[in-house]
Amino acid sequence: MKILLDIPDSKASSLLEVLKSISYVRTKTLTEEKATLMTEIKDAVEEMKLVKAGKKKANDAETFLNGL
Repeated sequence: MKILLDIPDSKASSLLEVLKSISYVRTKTLTEEKATLMTEIKDAVEEMKLVKAGKKKANDAETFLNGL
């Protein structure tokens, strides 16, 4: 199982020490850029689910391209 935690910098080092002391837990620190990308992808997937469920209207390609 993979879990993504958002921890304040001031508290992160103590939690990482605890996690590293557990033999079956592996830790990997993400860069701020990767964390942001993961959040944006998650948001995009949630938005697509809403569009597919008919709860949100999608923009057409022309509107998308004009927004760039």
